[in-house]
Amino acid sequence: MTDIEYMKMALAEAQKAFEKDEVPIGAIVVCKGRIIARAHNLTEMLNDVTAHAEMQAITAAATNIGGKYLNDCTLYVTVEPCPMCAGAIAWSQLGKLVYGAEDEKRGYHRYAPDVLHPKTEVVRGVCADEATALMKRFFANKR
Repeated sequence: MTDIEYMKMALAEAQKAFEKDEVPIGAIVVCKGRIIARAHNLTEMLNDVTAHAEMQAITAAATNIGGKYLNDCTLYVTVEPCPMCAGAIAWSQLGKLVYGAEDEKRGYHRYAPDVLHPKTEVVRGVCADEATALMKRFFANKR
């Protein structure tokens, strides 16, 4: 499968968050061609500021493979990770990060551009328009 196909699955996770009145960010982790984790934001439901899609996906992936390092894995997330999530991505030594929309206000590039593990490959902008549209729709409903 391609990065676009996997990102569409992450967008489906983001839609689940949207339907739960959570900020619509979704993530999946792929390891050796197999999806090992799916997640979306759960901060409101769990009353936990750390329950971002990426954090949920990293925890589930590590549990799935039985180890804390995800160097053979790719994380697909619909929006650029925040610094907290980027730190977790770094600590997990993730092999590849693919994200959709940029987050100019809270993205890791703004606050910690060098936080990721040096070997982590980064691909930006995959399905960015779809991810941006979902975020805009969510926040328009809040206003």
